[in-house]
Amino acid sequence: MKIRQIFFYALVLILSLAACTNTPEKKEEKPSQHAGVNNDSLAICELMKAQQTAWNFGDIDAFMKTYWQSDSLQFVGKSGLKLGWNTTLENYKKSYPTKEAMGRLQFNNLHIETIDGQAAYVIGKWQVFRVADTLGGHYSLFWRKIQSKWVIVSDHTS
Repeated sequence: MKIRQIFFYALVLILSLAACTNTPEKKEEKPSQHAGVNNDSLAICELMKAQQTAWNFGDIDAFMKTYWQSDSLQFVGKSGLKLGWNTTLENYKKSYPTKEAMGRLQFNNLHIETIDGQAAYVIGKWQVFRVADTLGGHYSLFWRKIQSKWVIVSDHTS
């Protein structure tokens, strides 16, 4: 294995461990903010941290590995509902054609709820920091465990 690959995987592991600690400060604890804290929600946090790391390396193909590779993948953005993994990939590449356009992505998961160990719902905030500007909004992600692997089956990002 090349040193660069080892470094990349070590970095992903280190950042994965920090992913679930990246939560907003709370003045008051609310039970709903802690619903579903278990191995599945931790696994999803790790996948999202790896996704964030891939984005920050300018690798949209690696970023897309967390999405369900199906024509039934749903993505809802400013242009409405789009279907399909390939459509989502092409839309990301069109909207973010260069590493500079991609900027530095940061996820902040606000709520993770797992359902029967086979589905999960994540609500959070995203920001992309670029030299000229900062983009941001919210997301709601519906995850399913398909063939023992967590994947995003529906993404609503605003």
